[in-house]
Amino acid sequence: MSTDVPARTGPPGLFRAFWRWHFYASFLVIPVFALLAVTGLIYLFRFQLEPVLHHDLMRASAPAGEQYQQPLSAQLAAAQKAHPSASFSLVREGRGANDTNAFSFTNPDGSTTDVYVDPWRSKVLGTLDPDTTVSGYAVRLHGDLMAGRWGDGLIEVAACWAIVMALTGYALFFSGRKARLRRMARAAKGAATRHRHGLIGAVTGIGLLAMVVTGLPWTGFWGAKVQELATSHGSSLWSTDPGATSEPASRLDESLPHSHAVEVPWAQQDGQVPSSGPERRSVADVDTAVVVAEKQGLAHPFSIVLPSETRGVYSVMGDAFGDPTKERTVHVDRYSGQVRASYGFADYPAAAQVVSQGIGVHEGRSFGVPNMIASAAFCVLVLALCVTGPVMWWRRRPSRSLGAPRGRLPVRSTWWLSAGLVVLGVLLPLFGATLLAVLLLDQLVIRRFAAPGRWFSTG
Repeated sequence: MSTDVPARTGPPGLFRAFWRWHFYASFLVIPVFALLAVTGLIYLFRFQLEPVLHHDLMRASAPAGEQYQQPLSAQLAAAQKAHPSASFSLVREGRGANDTNAFSFTNPDGSTTDVYVDPWRSKVLGTLDPDTTVSGYAVRLHGDLMAGRWGDGLIEVAACWAIVMALTGYALFFSGRKARLRRMARAAKGAATRHRHGLIGAVTGIGLLAMVVTGLPWTGFWGAKVQELATSHGSSLWSTDPGATSEPASRLDESLPHSHAVEVPWAQQDGQVPSSGPERRSVADVDTAVVVAEKQGLAHPFSIVLPSETRGVYSVMGDAFGDPTKERTVHVDRYSGQVRASYGFADYPAAAQVVSQGIGVHEGRSFGVPNMIASAAFCVLVLALCVTGPVMWWRRRPSRSLGAPRGRLPVRSTWWLSAGLVVLGVLLPLFGATLLAVLLLDQLVIRRFAAPGRWFSTG
């Protein structure tokens, strides 16, 4: 008898059954998670990568002796002058001292164009479609494989089966430890690779489970169903941003910077905001919104949604990159510059606060540099698993079969295993559906016909 397989403990063949399911799950999980790890690394370092690739657009240095940047209103005016037919909707401040600011508008085909402006000179440096950048492609691949609902569904199924891979991997790691050490002592072929694979998996498995759990709220099926469930009970996973509308008849706060597009006589500066024609015109501007947001305690860099309608507001989002608890949006009246509403982390329901923190961890930003380093290391370790696993299979594969480990999952004789699968299937419906499909395929086709049985090593 080979000493490579540990002695059976518990239900007959449980080790081999776990190995077989670990093997099957890898065919879906490995290609998807290898892609997610690569795109995750790119997204993680996007603020370092993109300015290098687009230095001419995203970097600008201050002129000699200059200490102050031009106001955002002047930079927006430059962008509007360069693109007079565009309706700008978003302003994104640069993160660093030498970063340019981006002003975005949406094209008729739905794509977005970012106009980059030198903040020192109010000079337009050029345009870029954010979806066509390296990090733009990475985000789209990471989200849905650039395949819409089908891609999103495939990622969700792979994430569900990654849970199976992690759990069966831990079972194999602990129950097969003595056999691996014996093979290592004999310097058996492939023993070192298997040992490294097990050690990497033991370290990475907890992180993999955490990444899957924190990523599920973004998925199109599970995440959407949880949101629907919360909404059906009169609330919402994220609660509701109260939003706001500007009041055209409101009074202008003259202590704030504002547009002089409509001249106001000095004696009337405390009066109602004047109109031009049948509609009111905005007197407060993006600079007003910046000052108000600063007074409200928001941190730079800001993202500012510009008003698109007469009663629209400036919605300013403060920087919360390293701390989700600082997430907050302030809505500023476009006429008076008053705060119409604000919404932030403190207003989230408890579940949304947990999800928000999980998203921060998932993106490698909740705990600063340590979180970023840990996330990068995790991506590298996942890639290592995606390489060492197929290498082990390739070295031991038979010539006339898939080389799947022999073993039948003892679902009937193991109540705790059956219960665990049922719970996972209920909590993760796509996993339950695909698991049922695989079990039916295994029982009705693979184990009933000789050719597929030989290929899948059921004997």
